[in-house]
Order: sequence, then structure tokens, then C-alpha cells
Amino acid sequence: MASRVVDQQQARGMAVAGVGVKPQKKNAVADGRNRKPLGEIGNQQLVRGIEIKPNRPITRNFRAQLLANAQAAAANENNKKQVCVNVNELVAVKRDEAPKPVQKKVVNIKLKPKEIIEISPDTEEGLIEKVHEKKKEGASKKKAAPTLTSVLTARSKAACGLTNKPKEVIVDIDAKDAGNDLAAVEYVEDMYKFYKLVENENRPHDYLDSQAEINENMRAILMDWLVVVHSKFELSPETFYLTTNIIDRFLSVKTVPRRELQLVGISAMLIASKYEEIWPPQVDDFVSLSDNAYSNVQILVMEKMILGKLEWTLTVPTLYVFLVRFIKAAISDEQMENLVYFLAELGMMHYGMLMYCPSMVAASAVYAAKCTLNKSPAWCDTLKLHTGFSESQLIDCSKVLVSLHAKAAKNKLQGVFKKYLSSERGAVALLSPAKVLLPPAKASGGSS
Repeated sequence: MASRVVDQQQARGMAVAGVGVKPQKKNAVADGRNRKPLGEIGNQQLVRGIEIKPNRPITRNFRAQLLANAQAAAANENNKKQVCVNVNELVAVKRDEAPKPVQKKVVNIKLKPKEIIEISPDTEEGLIEKVHEKKKEGASKKKAAPTLTSVLTARSKAACGLTNKPKEVIVDIDAKDAGNDLAAVEYVEDMYKFYKLVENENRPHDYLDSQAEINENMRAILMDWLVVVHSKFELSPETFYLTTNIIDRFLSVKTVPRRELQLVGISAMLIASKYEEIWPPQVDDFVSLSDNAYSNVQILVMEKMILGKLEWTLTVPTLYVFLVRFIKAAISDEQMENLVYFLAELGMMHYGMLMYCPSMVAASAVYAAKCTLNKSPAWCDTLKLHTGFSESQLIDCSKVLVSLHAKAAKNKLQGVFKKYLSSERGAVALLSPAKVLLPPAKASGGSS
């Protein structure tokens, strides 16, 4: 129970007035006249800042009632304040509900920050950039208006069908060989970039002017005979193309008499066979094929001389290296593949083709073959990417190859023509040359 309130002042007043109040005996425990009077013991309560001074003892129930009354009064005051706030908000909302023109003005004001430049707007550079942006906006507005030139250009493109021309898709020619380790798909692009860079380092230059006893016709006879020898030995194509490269490079740096020209051809094929073949022909085989015109010692001496003059450089990008890649890029069939090789080997017989680099001759052979077979399109972005040549760059070289094709049937040197006349190679030598690449007078001729 709560202790009873004892007002010390009232007690003292009663004592002074002489009211008959008997002094109480002091407790034994609290005995002592120097004891200080009791101070505040918590009989005064604070309810939300209101001091309550009860005139009677406060019980627990009474105290709880006082607290409940005080809380109810505070809740009523809060409700009144919320009502006032809600009323003010409603009034503010009603004020904001202005007619539509006012809303448009507010929206326009909010859109103005788009013109602000974020980069140092207070500096001179920011002001200059802002002026440039305004000029660009004005220029773009002016460009939006169609001009006579743009209208005429659009009409001409539409007439040529350029506007509706779909963009060509570049084919991934190495996708099928992803699982073939021998195809070296991860390195093949880098390899051919390197071939393109170094193909001119080991190219033979024009050497007939420095050869006193050798002419263009004699060279063609030697090449024609080597085609037959290559077929009899059943050597790989790489061997024949490397043989031709070795002969032309050696004749570019060494003057050779006429009687040794065939010896140079035999020794060059021997070197190429040792480099490319698993089982190259023996020296005695070349002696018998030359009708014993040269001995074993002569062939070996010439072999050593050729290797010395070429500084033993045999790893070179020949025409065959580029032909293999470009045929693959053309996504060709067997007939087109044989035709490309036929045109390329006709070009190897012709001395004038040395003015073109091997990659251009290979790309021109592919282009001429597509024109011969009426393949459409004759050139595409995939071939342009892998060859590095556009269609216009190949026209001149392709015309030379097609003219050689037109003369092949009547030429005295029939080595290449007979080679591709067989059914094993699709008899592509009998195909009519591409008329679009022939001069008008010869376009109506050709074998059928």
C-alpha cells in the first residue's frame, strides 16, 4: 500500500496552536534528535508535464485513472491537430487544381533543365559548349528539311535497287573444321595474314632481260614438260607449285645457259620433292626421265648451287597456299575447284603472270572460275575479307587467265590442257571461257 501523506507543516501548526496532539514516542531504530525531516518521497506525480498534487492518498486504481484521463486528453488534442492539417492539405490541393493551361506551363518549366550542360557550366568552356550545342540543334533542324540533292540521290538509289539491297552475311568458312586439329582453326587467320605480308619478299622479279640464252617460250616448254613429269611420279600439288617457285627465283639471281635449263628444272623438282613428299623420287629416276641427258653428279651439283643461291629458303607462300584458302572461302564444289586449279596452272605457264603476286593470281583464278560457271554473285564480302581484294582489283589479272583459257585448246603446249581434260578432273578444260571477261571479238569463240 502507498504510504500516507504527512504534511509536516500542518503538523507543526497544530502543535503551535495547542491542539491536543500528544507527541508520539520515537521509534527505537529512528532515535535521535538530529534526524532530518523526510523530503519528497514520490507522492507528487507528473503526467505529460502536468504536476498533480493530490489532496488525498493516491491508490493504484486512482493513479491509473488519472493517467488514462491525461492520455485521452492528449489524444483529443492530436486529433484536432490532424484535422487541421488535413483541412489545410485539402485547401492546398484545391488551390493546385488549376485549369489545364496552368499545368502546361508547369510542365514546360520542368523540361527546361534539359538544356543544362553538366560539364562546368559556370566556366567559359561550359558557356562555349552550350553555344555549340545550340548551333548544332539549329543545324539539325535545318538538315531535317529535304533538299533537292537528297531527293535526287534517293530516287537514283531506288532506281538502282540499292535501297532494298540486304546486307551480305560473312560466312564462317572454318566452322566445319572446329574439331579438326590439322585444320589449325585457332591460327589459320594469323597464318594467312603472315603469308600476305611475306609473299613479296621471295617473289621472282623480271629476269629474262638478264638471261642471254633463255626466252619466254623456252621457259614455257620447261614448265609444260614438268607438268608431265609431275603426273608420272604422282607427286602432290604442293611439289609442283614449289618447283615452279624455285625455278623462277633461281633464274632471277643466276644466269643459266640454254643447255642447263632442263637441269635446273630437274634439280628444282628434286628439292621440292624432298621438302614436300614422304617418299621423294630418286636421282636415278630423274636421270632416266631426261633420257640420260644429265648424270647423277650434275643433278646433285645443281641442287647444291640452287640451295646456295636461295639461301636454303624453301618455306615460302606459293600460289597453291592461297588457292586452297580462297577456294574454301568461295564455298565451291568439285567442278569449280578443278576449274580454279586449271586456270591457275595456265597462268603459271605464262611468264607475264610473274608481275602479279601469288595471292592476286589465286583470287583472280577464283573470280574467273565463278564467271565461267555463271556463279552469282561473282564476288562477295566473304571472298573480299579472306582474299583482301575487291572485284575491281581482279579484273585485269582475270582477263589474262580467261584469255589463256580461250587459247589452251589450240596451244602447242598441251600439258595442262590434257591434265584437266581427264574425267578425274571433271574435264573442265572443255568448258567455254567466261565471255564477260573476254574482248568482244573473242567472246563468240572458245571451245564448248
